[in-house]
Amino acid sequence: MNGLNNTINGINISIDGINNAIYGINNSICGINNAIYGLHNAINSLQNSINGINNSLYRIDNAINSLQNANTGINNALYCIDNAINGINGIRNVINSQI
Repeated sequence: MNGLNNTINGINISIDGINNAIYGINNSICGINNAIYGLHNAINSLQNSINGINNSLYRIDNAINSLQNANTGINNALYCIDNAINGINGIRNVINSQI
């Protein structure tokens, strides 16, 4: 009877060991899943950062275009002023030639 009890105890100990191994495997799987979740969050954060950088670059590009347009407008205004000065000088020359 003692041998049978020892055998049953040994089987129970083996079952406990198997259960502990399964528990450890499940914990490992949970750890892997948590790591994957963290990696996923990190990738999302990186994507959000990239989107923010792209938006900033887009705004910078628009600002540069606005500056270029303003520069063109200033150049056009200076050209008009130059033409007006030339016209005034032409009128002055006509008046001076009449004197």
